[in-house]
Amino acid sequence: MMSCLKIEVEDFVATVTLANPPVNSASVDMMLELTAAFDAFNESPDVRAVLLTAEGKTFCAGADLKNRPGPDAPAGTAFARQRMAREMSWSMVECSKPIVVAVNGAALGAGLGIVASCDIIVASERAVFGLPEIDVGLAGGAKHALRFIPHSLARRMVLTGWRVPAEELYRRGLIEAALPHEEFLDYARGIAKEIASKSPVAVAAAKDSLNVIDNLSLRDGYRYEQGNTYKLSKSEDAKEAVRAFIEKRPPVFQGR
Repeated sequence: MMSCLKIEVEDFVATVTLANPPVNSASVDMMLELTAAFDAFNESPDVRAVLLTAEGKTFCAGADLKNRPGPDAPAGTAFARQRMAREMSWSMVECSKPIVVAVNGAALGAGLGIVASCDIIVASERAVFGLPEIDVGLAGGAKHALRFIPHSLARRMVLTGWRVPAEELYRRGLIEAALPHEEFLDYARGIAKEIASKSPVAVAAAKDSLNVIDNLSLRDGYRYEQGNTYKLSKSEDAKEAVRAFIEKRPPVFQGR
């Protein structure tokens, strides 16, 4: 069976490339492979950040509609597939290694859900973002979109199927960059490398804090961050950071 992903690790950055032609649809195989990859990154000391992108002209055109469970599918097939989609997203959100996504083309439906599950979004000026489910008899993943797209725009996308150009999302301050196609991938890779240069312990604590405080009050959220800060201060990396600052040299982090 052909893999739907290509994975390369260099300088503590894992580059994950969606490779499920012709449009990188979110097939069962791709969802399972993405889940397994991000679960594995949690226990991979040679990976400190992830760069996610795709081959071809499309980032991900959404669910694999050609292989949608039909009326003759075994009972529970549709529910099992929905669970796979949920777990794929959570494997990315909960991955301790930050994910920079470089969106090369259309990110639609489930593809937008994949983008929304990442930490930092960089796009080619050729990219568009959409929730076209209303045109194909489905109800889409608006909750994913609402992680970075505000109320009115998200509703317009859901109710009309509008495909929003990357430059429009950047104009509204919703993605990190919308760059010429020749530049976007290197820009995203630069961010991933910068994250990978930091203490892995500190980065994991920071991402954990960011995930948890999303749904907490100001008081409870800041208290949670303080708890992570206290635990982090006991690490070898934190002590190395202090020594390096005093000695005016770059720190050498060990991930401990």
